[in-house]
Amino acid sequence: MFADYSMSELMSIFAMQGFAGLSLFSIFVLMALGLAIIFGQMGVINMAHGEFMILGAYTTWLTAQLFQAYMPALFAGYFFVAMVLAFLVSGALGMLVEWLMIRHLYHRPLDTLLATWGLSLILQQSFRSIFGAREVGVELPSWMLGSVALTDLVEIPINGLFVMVLSLLIALAVYLLMFRSGWGRQVRAVVQNRPMAEAVGIDTSAMDRTTFGLGCGIAGVAGSAFTMIGSTGPTSGQLYIVDTFLVVVFGGAQSLLGTIASAFTISQAQSTMEFFLSGSMAKVLTLLVVVGILMLRPQGLFALKIRR
Repeated sequence: MFADYSMSELMSIFAMQGFAGLSLFSIFVLMALGLAIIFGQMGVINMAHGEFMILGAYTTWLTAQLFQAYMPALFAGYFFVAMVLAFLVSGALGMLVEWLMIRHLYHRPLDTLLATWGLSLILQQSFRSIFGAREVGVELPSWMLGSVALTDLVEIPINGLFVMVLSLLIALAVYLLMFRSGWGRQVRAVVQNRPMAEAVGIDTSAMDRTTFGLGCGIAGVAGSAFTMIGSTGPTSGQLYIVDTFLVVVFGGAQSLLGTIASAFTISQAQSTMEFFLSGSMAKVLTLLVVVGILMLRPQGLFALKIRR
């Protein structure tokens, strides 16, 4: 596999694929952060998480169309408006779904899996009916075009760098929210001991709804980032949902650091192997390695220390 390349060519290939993997890492981080909040903190298996990402992507596309048609002078900054709108739209739909469906299915993981899978099919068909079956692409502002040349062979796309920085900033914001705020302490209190949290006056129903909405809102932001590196279609979210669950489980369902480390490891492994092998074979090999590690360490890379 490596015999046809010189050492300098291999180093350049690994560098290029490493930076390409950072774009995939950014999507994985944003998707997995939202899923880790929902699955890790609430124990809900949300199979429609990819569709919340695509809702954010379509919101970004619509925002770009509106700016192009009515505010072309402000088009350079449309993405920041679109990102906020994607978070609000996906988060609001998530809170509505929690109130209408999820709250009746707590402590029934198989039922939540089936219900959210059905929801994903409904959302896919809704996207297909509203936006059409063909994929749509977002026109990037001029400041996102081009690349930064590190060497004669290695170039980094500016939009990829922007998405990566955005992902890290959102990861930092989630950390501060979950571990350095009063709201985050209430969420963790509900997770650790729901009856005691209710006894001290915490509205656990409201906490569940806002937590689910936050996870879905972050998935919407992932959809905004996704439009920077790929086209959007009704079923695009399903391409990432399995990998996202893999990231969350491999890193440790309730560990923010584990989620980031797992997303980086899996994205880099897939990106590098896809250059030398087919995309499907790269996914298979990555899955086999992750499953093998989980057999030895079922709690994931990072696990919370619990006093027993």
